[in-house]
Amino acid sequence: MRLVSIQRLLRRGAITNLAKMLARMHPADIANVIDHLSSLKEKREIFELVRGDVKRGQVLSELDGESITLVLSDLLPSDAAWLLKDLGSDDIAYILSVIPNDRAKEILALMRTEDSTEIADLLKYPKGTAGGIMTTEFFALFEDATAQEAIRRLQQATDAEMVFYIYVTDKEDRLVGVLSLRQLLTVPPATPLKNIMTRDLISVAVDMDQEEVSRQVASYNLLAIPVVEKDGKLVGIITVDDVVDVIREEATEDMLKMAGAIEEDAMFKSSSMAAARVRLPWLFTNLVGSLLSGMLLWMFRYTIQEVVAIVSFIPVIAAMGGNVGLQSSTLIIRGLATGLVELTDVWKIFFREAKIAFLMGIACSLMLTVVGWLWHQVFLGMVVGVSLITAFLVSTSMATVMPIVLKRMGVDPAVAAGPFVTTANDITGIAIYLTLATIFLEQIR
Repeated sequence: MRLVSIQRLLRRGAITNLAKMLARMHPADIANVIDHLSSLKEKREIFELVRGDVKRGQVLSELDGESITLVLSDLLPSDAAWLLKDLGSDDIAYILSVIPNDRAKEILALMRTEDSTEIADLLKYPKGTAGGIMTTEFFALFEDATAQEAIRRLQQATDAEMVFYIYVTDKEDRLVGVLSLRQLLTVPPATPLKNIMTRDLISVAVDMDQEEVSRQVASYNLLAIPVVEKDGKLVGIITVDDVVDVIREEATEDMLKMAGAIEEDAMFKSSSMAAARVRLPWLFTNLVGSLLSGMLLWMFRYTIQEVVAIVSFIPVIAAMGGNVGLQSSTLIIRGLATGLVELTDVWKIFFREAKIAFLMGIACSLMLTVVGWLWHQVFLGMVVGVSLITAFLVSTSMATVMPIVLKRMGVDPAVAAGPFVTTANDITGIAIYLTLATIFLEQIR
């Protein structure tokens, strides 16, 4: 509704009303509006109407990469640097990473030396890693510091991102412990931090994949997780708000991969040629599968000629088997992505899914048997029912095992399992049905 209202005010040229409306909106909501505006002129106009450099900077940090590039394209490097000065180092690194490299260097050169050095270090880490999404604004103290000193330092800390935990380091800045604010406030003032800190802590390496980082934060119910170098030196933290963004991105990416699409395609920002190029391999796989299904029908043409009624149930067998397989593969792929399914769980999951497939097959096959009996004849209905149960079991088995096998081979199951399972299930379902129909041809004539 806000987007519609803002577009209406833009068309009317009601700048004063528009500025008042934007003043009442949260930066994230303004960014969402800008992202959805199609006109470059409208994007820039809305951004320029945001009052206050701090709020404009916050809006900038919430925009997607394309909108950031468009909005900053007309700003002088000095103006852009001024907007970024109050943002966190991780937000600045994100903004600079999505704009052209030369422009990013110009802006970085105009920032304060300590800030530019910090951000340049963050930009060195590969995208999609813990280092790429961490912030260097955290609160850490030496292990010999007392609780009283920690509280005093905490009261003076203005640059720390969000003080969820107090990290404790040794003289070489290696992470040795962590403690909560509650622990700090419930001990005598003279107590050294090394006496109250938790030594058994959870941390991640700078090169860890962001998906694994989000999994650890979710598994251990953390509000922030420390990031360390190989030697154990504390270099940053990843807060829960960044983890939520990662979880959303990874879930979207997996869903799009299963459909043979890309993120830019989902946001309607990729060119038609690029979208077609990404989608075609997935469709070609299904095309080959459909041709193989056609070959199967040709191989069994004499059976079909003898009893044409067999054709009535071919679409049913193929569709039902494919749907059951898709249900199982989706659950397994998502489970592997979130860590709910481990590679060692293969047999337990296999037997569970097979049992579910059998129960569903019994229910559906009974209905299909009755339909076949009323429509054609009783024995054909029985063949169709048995074929459906068998197709369910085979489809579920392939859909359960294939993603796990691909994961063991180092292949992303979301990319390969989807088209393969769908195609294979269609072929096997038809093959099972026509094979049984051929075996019992005399009875179903």
